[in-house]
Amino acid sequence: MAHTDSLATATVTPEHAHEGASAAGRMLRLLGQVAFHVLLLAVAFIALFPIVWMLVGSIQTVQELYRGVTFWPAVPQFQNYVVAWTKGGFSVYLPNSVFYSAVCVLAILLVASMAGYALARIEFPGRGVVLFLVMAIIIVPLPATFIALYKLLVDIGLANTRTGYIVALVAGGLPISIFILRGFFMRQPKELEDAAILDGCNAFDVFWRVMLPLARPGLAAVAVIEFLRIWNEYLLALVMFNSEMLMPVQRGLTKFVSSDTPEQHILLAATAMAVLPVIILYTVAQKSIIQGIMEGAVKA
Repeated sequence: MAHTDSLATATVTPEHAHEGASAAGRMLRLLGQVAFHVLLLAVAFIALFPIVWMLVGSIQTVQELYRGVTFWPAVPQFQNYVVAWTKGGFSVYLPNSVFYSAVCVLAILLVASMAGYALARIEFPGRGVVLFLVMAIIIVPLPATFIALYKLLVDIGLANTRTGYIVALVAGGLPISIFILRGFFMRQPKELEDAAILDGCNAFDVFWRVMLPLARPGLAAVAVIEFLRIWNEYLLALVMFNSEMLMPVQRGLTKFVSSDTPEQHILLAATAMAVLPVIILYTVAQKSIIQGIMEGAVKA
């Protein structure tokens, strides 16, 4: 009997051991997935909580904001946004930012698309040098050029003007935009250009009617990237502008810090108005941003 039990044990134990190992493996994978999702939730909470706190604080009273007894306000104070819009000057700063962003993005798309196409598809003397200079400028931070840039704008009479600010923003966004769009033009088949030329198109028609529509993903990515950069720009506006009538929204937020400005709950309402357009745009266009950068970088 003892011998029979020993044989039974010898034949069952490996299967049980295998099943046990499989169950342990599944349990470990499940625990790993749970831990990974908990980590993602923790990261998402850390990233989103300041935004949620800002939005809630923007509709609280001063007493609720500083006392911190309840997270949600007893009565939402939406008039905080009205005060920030009227007395805080956002009726000037926000339209200024919309104007600067729209004009600069259009100018960057126009110039960068033509430059990117030329560097990708047209052979001309010194093309390698021009491409090297464009790529070299990318690594130079814009604040490092502020002194020389401001002196240049003063010399040509564009300091403290909308035109000077727009020219500086466009110049700062061109290198990376050219780099991205050049990658898109390089991946287009040469046969399309040849067919367009055989159909009677000149060089500009080939660019405008054939190649530019094919680069729509790159144009969308550049437009979103540059809109975010220009909308969040602060340092250049701090250097260039003395007049409040010319300031963009990020520069205007600093006006809430002085002693004669509204309370912190008004500042939160103003910050929400400055941040929400960027969050909405990035949420809608994040796929185009990632696709544009990846495809442009791979082919450049």
